[in-house]
Amino acid sequence: MAEEQDDSFELYDLRVEVTAPEGGAIYCGAKIGDYFEMRGEMLHLPPGQGFSIYSLAALLPLLPAKQRPTHKNDWMTTDAEVACPDPNCSSRFRITRTGLRRFSHAETTAVPLKED
Repeated sequence: MAEEQDDSFELYDLRVEVTAPEGGAIYCGAKIGDYFEMRGEMLHLPPGQGFSIYSLAALLPLLPAKQRPTHKNDWMTTDAEVACPDPNCSSRFRITRTGLRRFSHAETTAVPLKED
């Protein structure tokens, strides 16, 4: 009888929250404390809250990397704030890993795993 292959992998859930220095000008439409969460590949916003597509565009390339486990010395592990793409806006977006979620390869893609 063939042993069943473990096809699981883990990703961090993320929370992305708006921060800014006190009195700093914010032009991207964000409010301090606004946030969204990433759970797997799904982005979740609180009811009634929006998020600038320009700010989101600056964050999107970083989110999959922040979801993956990284070496303790990797800058992706330690650096947590991303500047607003508007150079005149003082807001920052703090990315926090909030938990670890397990996924199955077979449930996330049609491409089969290669046998060792």
